[in-house]
This record gives sequence, structure tokens and C-alpha cells, in this order.
Amino acid sequence: QVQLVESGGGLVQPGGSLRLSCTASGSILTFNRMAWYRRAPGKQRELVAIINSGENPKYGTDSMKGRFTISRNESLNTVLLQMNSLKPDDTAVYYCFAGDILYEYWGQGTQVTVSS
Repeated sequence: QVQLVESGGGLVQPGGSLRLSCTASGSILTFNRMAWYRRAPGKQRELVAIINSGENPKYGTDSMKGRFTISRNESLNTVLLQMNSLKPDDTAVYYCFAGDILYEYWGQGTQVTVSS
């Protein structure tokens, strides 16, 4: 059973940056899909960014594309989400996702709060 552990969340002022990290308990080479999702209070879960094997990263909205960067480090079994120019609307619990041809895995989530 693969475990995904997120870190890097916290409280940041508007305009600030955070880098979220998701570390898998095993090799991420088997995952053809790795992504970050988020769920804001009172809203449905939404895609933030996804990186599929052999493809360019994709982002949930144009706003995310201009401010967020997803990357994966296979030597460290980690997928990162660099978030810049954060806005109060980015406040949410951020979840790491990993999928292979058979299974899907989710992390427990990390809270990101953007507030002055």
C-alpha cells in the first residue's frame, strides 16, 4: 500500500509563496499520473495541477497556470507544487494524488491559508 505524505502548507500573506511537497512511500516511477487537488471551504474538490508521464503539466485554470508550477523528482519520490502570488481564494486543503493503471492514491491533505 503506497502512502503519500504532504508537507509545506501553512499561513501566508497575499502575494506570498509556498512550496508543497508530496513524498511517496515507494517509487513514483510506477505512477503515470501525479497531481495536486484542492478543496476550499464549502466548495467541491478541484484540480490544481497534473503531470502525466511523457506530457507537459496541465493546470486547472489559467490563473493557476500563471502562478503555480508542478514538478516531480523521481530520485526523491516526490512531487512538488510551487505556488507564487498567492491569493485569499487559494485558501484550501491541498491533496496529493498518484495513479497507475490499476490504483489511485490520495494523501491526507495539507492546509494552505492565505490571509493578511
